[in-house]
Amino acid sequence: MPALASHRKPRTRGRTTPAVGLTTVALASVTLLSTQSATAAPAAPKPSIEEVQKKVDALYRQAGTATQQYNKAKAASAEQRSKVDALLEAAAKRADKLNETRRELGSYAAAQYRGGSIAPTATFFLADDPQSYFDQDQLMARMTSRQQKAVADFRTQQKEAAAKRAEATKSLETLTASQASLRTSKQQVQTKLTEARTLLSQLTAEEKARLAELERKKEAEAERKADELARQQATKEKAAADEAPKTNTGSGTGSGTGSGSGYSSKAEKVLAFARAQIGKPYVWGATGPSSYDCSGLTQAAWKAAGVGLPRTTWDQVKVGTRVSTANLRPGDLVFFYDDISHVGIYKGGGMMIHAPKPGANVREESIYYMPIYGSVRPS
Repeated sequence: MPALASHRKPRTRGRTTPAVGLTTVALASVTLLSTQSATAAPAAPKPSIEEVQKKVDALYRQAGTATQQYNKAKAASAEQRSKVDALLEAAAKRADKLNETRRELGSYAAAQYRGGSIAPTATFFLADDPQSYFDQDQLMARMTSRQQKAVADFRTQQKEAAAKRAEATKSLETLTASQASLRTSKQQVQTKLTEARTLLSQLTAEEKARLAELERKKEAEAERKADELARQQATKEKAAADEAPKTNTGSGTGSGTGSGSGYSSKAEKVLAFARAQIGKPYVWGATGPSSYDCSGLTQAAWKAAGVGLPRTTWDQVKVGTRVSTANLRPGDLVFFYDDISHVGIYKGGGMMIHAPKPGANVREESIYYMPIYGSVRPS
């Protein structure tokens, strides 16, 4: 009988299949990674130090603008709060007078009750709305002139009390809007300052050194321009002094110097105050005495000379006489940037005293450190 063929598969001496599978997976992974690397967007290049400087300056400027918005909202909120308080006090006084008149009317009604004639006059006195009885000529005729005056006063006081309550309610709504604007401006300032600090914190020590060098070059250029302005002003003043004897009659009256000397006296007080603040920190929204923002310093300095200035740069630029840079005198206010978000006090020689920005102290600096918008001589 022939032998049956075996149906068993021959044994293999090595387990090659898994190895082949792993190799295939590895190749697929390499292919996938290569494809992803090829299609991935390239990393953004790191900004140069010059770009970082511009970005930081822009953020500080935006924070300065937001600070002025904050100052404006804060001033408006304080003004509105005072108005609301006054209106509420006036409304309370109106209510007191109304209650007093109501008590007087009640006393008339009680007297009629005791006299046995409660109706219809007492009904009028005790009514919540005496106005509904006003057109009854017969009833009015039965009232004394004093009683009629009391009723007339009651009507007037009702109207006045209602008007004051309505005005106070409207003012409270305005106050709420001002406080909302205040919170928004505060958040904007904090956001911009956080962005600037974050950007600076990411710099290496070498990059910080290069940034500091750029700042020194910027300051040196600004001081060079200040020196040039100082020379021009000195030449102009000398020419004016040389011309004065020719036009002066020798009377010794000092003609034409009265208003100038008056301003100079105020300017001396302004600058004396400003110099005393040098070294104190810039804090946005601050008005002294331990710290200032830019317009807080100028406001406080001119207050020391007896002149009241508004709170914001946007309002301060509208006070006084506009003057050119070439004709600046000590005490004048110099404003910066197209949005008028910064201000300093001119001290002469192309220099100013100002509260620069967060992280810096009140200091003297060239007026050319920032782009000049214009200048004002307060009056």
